[in-house]
Amino acid sequence: MPETQPDDRPKAGYKGSESRPGPRFLWLGFIFVLLSGIVGSGIVWSTATPTPELALDLRGGTSIILEPQLDEGENVTPEQLNEAVAIIRQRIDSTGVSEAEINTQGGRNIVVNLPVYPDDRTRELVRASAQLRFRPVLMTGPGQPAVVQQEDPAQEQPDPSEGLSEEGQRYLEELTGGQDAEGSQEADGTEDAPAEESDPEAGGAATQVAAPQPEEGAGEGEAPPADVPGPAGQNPEGSPGEDQPAPMENPSDPSQITEELYAEYEALDCSDPENLIGGSTDDPHAPLVACSQDGSTKFILGPMEVSGATIADASFGYRVTSTGAQTNEPVVNLEFNREGTEQFREVTQRITNMQPPYNQFAIVLDGLVVSAPVSQAIITDGRAQISGSFTRDSAETLANQLKNGSLPISFQVQSEEQISPTLGADYLRSALIAGGIGLVLVIGYALLQYRTLGLLTVSSIGVVAALTYLLLLLVSWRYGYRLSLAGMAGLIIGLGAAADSFIVYFERVRDELRSGRALRSAVEVGWERARRTIYASKAVNMLAAVILYFLAVGSVRGFAFTMGLTVIVDVLIMILFTHPMFQVLARTRFFGDGHPWSGMDPRKLGVKKAAYRGALNIDLDKARTVSEKRGRGGSAKEARRRQTIVERREAAAAAARSGGGTGSGKKDGTSGNEDES
Repeated sequence: MPETQPDDRPKAGYKGSESRPGPRFLWLGFIFVLLSGIVGSGIVWSTATPTPELALDLRGGTSIILEPQLDEGENVTPEQLNEAVAIIRQRIDSTGVSEAEINTQGGRNIVVNLPVYPDDRTRELVRASAQLRFRPVLMTGPGQPAVVQQEDPAQEQPDPSEGLSEEGQRYLEELTGGQDAEGSQEADGTEDAPAEESDPEAGGAATQVAAPQPEEGAGEGEAPPADVPGPAGQNPEGSPGEDQPAPMENPSDPSQITEELYAEYEALDCSDPENLIGGSTDDPHAPLVACSQDGSTKFILGPMEVSGATIADASFGYRVTSTGAQTNEPVVNLEFNREGTEQFREVTQRITNMQPPYNQFAIVLDGLVVSAPVSQAIITDGRAQISGSFTRDSAETLANQLKNGSLPISFQVQSEEQISPTLGADYLRSALIAGGIGLVLVIGYALLQYRTLGLLTVSSIGVVAALTYLLLLLVSWRYGYRLSLAGMAGLIIGLGAAADSFIVYFERVRDELRSGRALRSAVEVGWERARRTIYASKAVNMLAAVILYFLAVGSVRGFAFTMGLTVIVDVLIMILFTHPMFQVLARTRFFGDGHPWSGMDPRKLGVKKAAYRGALNIDLDKARTVSEKRGRGGSAKEARRRQTIVERREAAAAAARSGGGTGSGKKDGTSGNEDES
């Protein structure tokens, strides 16, 4: 009978499923090169760092939790919290504190993490509420302080009449009104006041909705009449230098501009970040000197006329013409309640026909001017529209500021925790030591259990750690992620859980070896069956991480993020590295022949050599002969037991053809049927 040779290929059903490992290695290399290139370019040309940014508990600083102060039965909305976060962030950034983390917590509180220890002023800025008020504009100009040119007294001014004839001197006196050149310069010195043009960036026109709208900006640039007192005209009777200002007739009366107020306006430098902090506790019934939010313009404003609490709604949209056609110009729509409707009607009725800048009203939020539109129509129904040089984003931002300013929120400090940099460094050192000990234990177990194959576990964990590190650098740079102590715990647990996937895979391959397969076949069949278990396990881990991230608060979210990240990386490395590398190892003699130190020796797994080869079409007669010489038939029986039905039928037919073995063949056939059943 011809001798059959063992077949190391996968059996039927898996023969075509043996994939080539090369393309998967290429994909893994491409991912590493791409991430390394992105992060490397960020380190060279941007603000990326070679190490992940650390959170407050690892680098030290102060964590303040703010709780809103509300009346009984009131609730805070997410929009109000987001607006409060934006205002607090602007205040903190304007103080020069960098890398502050300000977020909402639990849909109610606000967490402010500062990398420094705040003083009392910073704490007050964090707690202070943001008030929204409408004030009339009395004066406006560039944000820089006025430059006063001082003349050198030692330098004599030349006499312009020197060298002229008597007739020329008389003509010069007629032109100068009898004053000399120096007197003319002193008379013109009041021209230092800035121009009263409305800021095109600060706002637009306030008009009644669906009403015919006049030309936007009408009246700007025209010279104010001489009877307008104060800075808008040239009547010295209303100048700010008077010792006794006239009684105020209305909030737009320029007589409110006293000498002290005007000096404060002249000295105000809106380019200084200190003046853009906001949070000022201004008197709503007194004039105010303020800057625009971007610092480009400064204002003198009259007393408050309309409170932000009277705004019923604010939204952004697009301008609709008098014919009902919608344009592409973004606008902000305002709607007041009954009290605000009456107050806003009185304001627009008074300022609509006034000269610039008295026809403007300023929207003041947190002590800074958000917008200063020009009133172009009398608003009687409480529905106004602000238009101007808006973009979609700026219009939406202004609408949110107006809407959320209707219910200003004040906060109280619920808790404040200070962590020193030394303590944070100790936490980081302890986390690294704990992670190192856990990694050593995992490596030791892998080498003890799987011998040389344990090195595949170690290298796979190393690849998982490297890819996770690159992803942490990317999210830290692009999305502002900060690695916390809880995040470190998530990384350690995630890397440890990655070893579970390798154990499931290796044990499934061992089971296939025990069933009589060769290693190459066992690797393919074991992967097909093990990956279902691995996917199910990782899906449960990922579900837990997602639920924790969205439902938990504080540092628990950092734990959930890093654990979910390692779960994704683990599955990716199993597909692109661990399984392809095992395929390569199975083709070597060291692993393919079952070396005792390979970790895949069938004899170490409790399988005898003859039984191991019996399922691979071994010559049954040769096995029987060897067993008879040794005086025992255990190996032959084991090989016969592992034969398939087809092999048993072929053996019975061969025995029948050789003659005299029919009985034996029938016995074998009968035994085979019993085994099969």
